[in-house]
Amino acid sequence: MAGHGALVLILALVSTLSAQAAIQGVSGTIFTLEAKQDFIVTSDGDSFLMWGYTVAGNRMQYPGPTLIVNQNQPITVQLTNRLSVPTSMVFPGQRVTATGGTQGLLTREAPAGGGSVTYTFTPSEPGTYLTDAETFCAEIGRTYTLRISAEDSTGNTYTYLSRPEEMRPVPPIDSLFYEKVTIEPTDPYGSVTEGCQIYLNTTDPYGACEYYRWDYSETWVFRLPYDVPNNLCWKTQNSDVISIKNTAVLSENIINRYPIEFVTPESDRLSEKYSLLVNQYSLSEEEYNYWEKLQNVSEEVGSLYDIIPASITGNVYCIENPEETVLGYFSVSAKASKRIFVADNFKGLPNLYSGCLADTLALDAEVPGLGVSAWVLITRSPPAPEPWYKVISYYPWCADCTYRGSSVRPDFWED
Repeated sequence: MAGHGALVLILALVSTLSAQAAIQGVSGTIFTLEAKQDFIVTSDGDSFLMWGYTVAGNRMQYPGPTLIVNQNQPITVQLTNRLSVPTSMVFPGQRVTATGGTQGLLTREAPAGGGSVTYTFTPSEPGTYLTDAETFCAEIGRTYTLRISAEDSTGNTYTYLSRPEEMRPVPPIDSLFYEKVTIEPTDPYGSVTEGCQIYLNTTDPYGACEYYRWDYSETWVFRLPYDVPNNLCWKTQNSDVISIKNTAVLSENIINRYPIEFVTPESDRLSEKYSLLVNQYSLSEEEYNYWEKLQNVSEEVGSLYDIIPASITGNVYCIENPEETVLGYFSVSAKASKRIFVADNFKGLPNLYSGCLADTLALDAEVPGLGVSAWVLITRSPPAPEPWYKVISYYPWCADCTYRGSSVRPDFWED
């Protein structure tokens, strides 16, 4: 759906405005629909003013009508807009011809206050179609819902809906910066080491975003200390911690020196060059409370992926069985991203390859299991003076960096 308002994109028919109603379908080749506003009542008793679709002459439905059509049969959808802003419809996966109305961002739109537009297409492939990111993109200020249909082992169909979520604006990340952190040894014979603390600054002078969440993707380059074919690789991993911040309780919507990530000196992440891509999201208060509950649990049990949050419910519910516990949260958010590179010298980084060298053999000696259970790391051969030999390892990651990472240089990487 395109236009300038927050219109529910999901098309599915309910018999009343109650979120507990059963979903049915509308069959035919010509569908006359209207875009309207009305109130809906969710399973927890909340009431929302929504924009949505309906079959002409009826009240707005939530979700909107499910159109049941036959393959290779021409379909016509006539949309009349009863809202105060222009609106339109998109049909992912279909070649659609739109007539009437006015040209909009994605397709032709039905003008506000009774304008109409007609869409025609012939569904050539059966199935359920996903939106294309190049033709449909969520917009700030609009409201979205998620609908999932699932079938159990007995053939019963269940429909899961999310409560409406508005896409909120998110300010840009002002800056990312790092500081070295000195780590004193825990025993008298140890050495001082240094870690890397990365901080984030952001501000929203307009106060549109008060609840923040961040995640990140870290990438680093590492090099094997041996002259082997694959000795330079990059490794990427995503965050598994919950990072949130509430500025509603602050006098100003300013976040300074938020500790987004601490890179310890216990791996090779800081050995050559390290990069962190941070994504910043804007949340509703309800979603922030959801993530805060998950954070409290994750701090007790370990990482985010260790959680079994049976008692932490989100904003999704089952239409046929509102008492069913549904886990997860349908989130809609704008995103701001920023990347930082760290190329510095840090004290106390470990030598991960100290145990790689396993045995020394004569240069012409046969290596049992070569390339399977043994690998050559060092070769001394003519024209070097004697002795000639080769040094082998029984660990594949000592001889080939692709066992831990990728030899393909990322597009964003800076030398």
